[in-house]
Amino acid sequence: MSDQERDYSAALGTAERLLGMPLERFLDPGEGEPANAADFKRLATVHTFGDAWPRTEVLDTRTRALVSVTIAATLGTLEPLRGQLRIALNSGVTPEEVVEVFIHIEAYAGAARAFEGYGVAREVFAEAASG
Repeated sequence: MSDQERDYSAALGTAERLLGMPLERFLDPGEGEPANAADFKRLATVHTFGDAWPRTEVLDTRTRALVSVTIAATLGTLEPLRGQLRIALNSGVTPEEVVEVFIHIEAYAGAARAFEGYGVAREVFAEAASG
């Protein structure tokens, strides 16, 4: 196994541990995708889950998760927000803390953006409660 393959495999393992599910289902090739789409997905996965998330010397995973929820919600990237919320809850963030994040998002990014993102949070809370 090459170093590149080992890095990708490790990044996929980190993603699965954080998300609580395999990331591969999001990485499968889609209809009409060019061959280099696999390169994009591999590079993004290695950078995100192999390089950024493991950097816990200064910011722990829990803090990174709260920052990531805030970024995704503020940008309005709702499907990535769903994943960031799963990571947060799997990293020890409580639903009450997530609500406080949305209160802060409302204050600084606006009510419409906060309510839109909070709708995703409600879905993830329900998913987590049902097992």
